[in-house]
Amino acid sequence: MTNVIHLTPPSRINPQEARLGALLSCFADHRRHRDDVFWLKENAEVLSILEATGTRPGDAALDAYAEFYQTVEKRLRFFPQYYRFFLSITLDLEDLGMQGDHGERIVDWACAQDLPRAELSDLQRMEAQRLMSRRDVTPRGCDPTLEDRVRYFMARSETFALPNKKAAYELSHLVFYLSEYGRCDPQLDADAKRSLHFAGILAFIEQNADLLGEICIALHFAGEMPPQLWTDWLTRETSLFTITDGSSVSVQDDYHEFLVCNWHQAMIGDAAFAKGFVDDRMRFDHSVYRATPMREMSEAMFSLDDARSGDWIRMRLQMEDRLSPEAMQVLEQAETSSQHFEAFFHGFARADMSGAVH
Repeated sequence: MTNVIHLTPPSRINPQEARLGALLSCFADHRRHRDDVFWLKENAEVLSILEATGTRPGDAALDAYAEFYQTVEKRLRFFPQYYRFFLSITLDLEDLGMQGDHGERIVDWACAQDLPRAELSDLQRMEAQRLMSRRDVTPRGCDPTLEDRVRYFMARSETFALPNKKAAYELSHLVFYLSEYGRCDPQLDADAKRSLHFAGILAFIEQNADLLGEICIALHFAGEMPPQLWTDWLTRETSLFTITDGSSVSVQDDYHEFLVCNWHQAMIGDAAFAKGFVDDRMRFDHSVYRATPMREMSEAMFSLDDARSGDWIRMRLQMEDRLSPEAMQVLEQAETSSQHFEAFFHGFARADMSGAVH
């Protein structure tokens, strides 16, 4: 009699704490030097996503930041222009389990130095206010009209019917701050929610998973369900990321898109950061080919001059004649994905702006 023994090959995916430990070690120790402002940016982003999703990486993973944490007050005093990064990283480390009270002290110091007053952007002032509120501190001279201004910006949906990545990212980040990263209702009005849908349609047409991921997360925080087609596409794109390790690999990569896509996966309850990470330098790359019809659409609309119309039903045939099959397929998917598409297209067509400029 022959006994057949079935061997189960070991999983290439490490247990969560080991995976997250390797991921954080990569960002903390292997991609950039700690005196590089991009080190601050990358580490603020990865820690913020873990904190926002309630993902505890474990004490061993946080050890990669021990030296930074112990010297953060000295670093902040010398580099006060980066105070939002220092506050973000330190507060997230503590909220993820690192023992200490440096966060409260540097928030108090930044407030005493009146650092938010150096900000020219309402978005940055909102971020500073949100960071300080995490330790129950209100910035000096807090502007009572700040929230009114950012809501006025968010409610102008026409802004987000046109390609403008900066405005679209600012829109998503304002929802993050107003909602405390999903911890409270941001109380968006119908116009602001429409703005999110417009920005999402554009991001899908551009096949920009980074921006679409942020918009879908913001929609969740606003109590809106993103279109299923967007969610499914983001899930597919997340699975297609490749990771290359080695001490000489370039870090001019798609790391932010990788982080946001995995944040989105965690948001919808799917496995996040499920790749096999190594304790070394890593680069993150999205799928090589994506049809991107935005340029084709813009050129086609521009060439129509006064024949442009904001009526999608009328313009659909014009688009079919002028776009490649791949571009038209993406546009058709965008059309069916959102009930806001026709209103979005009316703004995108700019037909009402075709008259002479006086």
